Amino acid sequence: MTDEDRIIYLDNAATTFPKPPEVLAEMHEVYAKLGVSPGRGTYDLASQADEIVSRTRNQICQFFGGDSPDRVIFANNATDALNTAILGLAKPGGHVISSRLEHNSVLRPLYYLRQEGIVTYDLVPFDEQGFTDPQDFRNLMRPETQLVVLTHASNVIGTVQPIAEIAALCNERGIPFILDVTQSAGVVPVNMKELEVAAVAFTGHKALMGPTGIGGLVLRKDLEIQPTRFGGTGVDSSSLLQTDDYPFRLEAGTINLLGIIGLSAGIRYITRRGIENIYREEMMLCRRLRDGFAEMDQVHLYRANDLNNHVAVLMCNIAGMDARDLGDILDGDFHIATRSGLHCAPLTHLDLGTSPAGGVRFSLGPFNTLPDVDAVLRAMREIVATR
Repeated sequence: MTDEDRIIYLDNAATTFPKPPEVLAEMHEVYAKLGVSPGRGTYDLASQADEIVSRTRNQICQFFGGDSPDRVIFANNATDALNTAILGLAKPGGHVISSRLEHNSVLRPLYYLRQEGIVTYDLVPFDEQGFTDPQDFRNLMRPETQLVVLTHASNVIGTVQPIAEIAALCNERGIPFILDVTQSAGVVPVNMKELEVAAVAFTGHKALMGPTGIGGLVLRKDLEIQPTRFGGTGVDSSSLLQTDDYPFRLEAGTINLLGIIGLSAGIRYITRRGIENIYREEMMLCRRLRDGFAEMDQVHLYRANDLNNHVAVLMCNIAGMDARDLGDILDGDFHIATRSGLHCAPLTHLDLGTSPAGGVRFSLGPFNTLPDVDAVLRAMREIVATR
C-alpha cells in the first residue's frame, strides 16, 4: 500500500482498527489448536478450551473490579449485554431512569418495554457542556424506580458523565445502576467497587482491542437478573428449567471462544501499554484536532470547548454542508474514514440541533498519530476553502 492509498482511520468509536498484530496472532494460534466447544465435553481439548474461558472471566473480573468471576457474563456485544440487563431487571409497574445521551442499545429496549406497558421511563437531559446533572436523577427517582442505566462516555460528543455521584444516589435508595462502558473501557479506568455500580456492560471490539462479536456484563453479587433467553448451558442438562447458577443462567448456547481469546489478548495488550498512557496520547491528539477545527470559522464543533472529562471523540459540521457529503469527501478525496449521521443516538442529535442529518464524528484510537491529525486539518481547510 502506497502513502496515497493509506487510510487515516478515525472511526474508533465504532470499532478500533487496526487490531494489534499480537492479538490477531494469538486468536489464530490458540483457536487453531483448541477451537472446540468449551464446557461441553470431558475430553482434554474441551477442558483446555474451558480453562481459557475461566481464565478470561478472572481477567475481566479483575479488570473491572468485579466481585466474582462467576458474575462475568459473556454476550455478543454491549447491545446484547444491555438487553440482557434491562429486560432481565424490568418488572411490570416499574420505572427506569436513563439519559438523552444514550445509544439505541438502551433507548430501544426501554421504548419496547414502555410500548408493552411493562415500565415507564424518564430521560435526563444534558447541559451546554454535554454533562448530566446528578440532581436531575435524584429528582426523578420514585418508589417504583427499578433501574438506572447510563452511558459512561457519550459516543457522539465524548463527554464522561459524573458516575460516582449518580451511583451514590442510587445506592442510597437501593436502585441498581447499570453502567454502559462501551466508549470508556480501555481508555478510562472503570472499577465497579470504586464507582459503586451494580453492573457494567462492555463490548470487546472498541478500546479493549478485541474482535467484534464479544462483550458482556459484570454483575455485583447481590444483583439478580432473570434470564430472557433459554437453552443449553452445559450444566443441569436433565432439567427443562434454565439453571439458576451464574454465569450459565444468562449464557444460553455455545459461547464465542474465538472472541474470548481475542478479548483476553486485547486486555493484556492495553494493560501492557498502559490505559493511562493510551488515554493521554489520544487526548493530546484530540486537543490538537479540536484546536485546529476551532480556527476554521465555518466548522461548528459540538460540546468541545473544554476537553476535561472527555474521551477522544469530536463531532462537527461545516456550515451549509450535509454531514454525509462531508464524510464522503473526506473518504473519497482524502482517504480519511470518519462516521457521519446520527451515530445510533437520535435524541443526542435532536438536542444538539443536528437532526435529521447528524454530524461527522472523528474518533481517535491508539494507532493514530500527529501526522494523521495534521492531514485531517489540511483536508478540512481545503474543503472549507471551496465553500
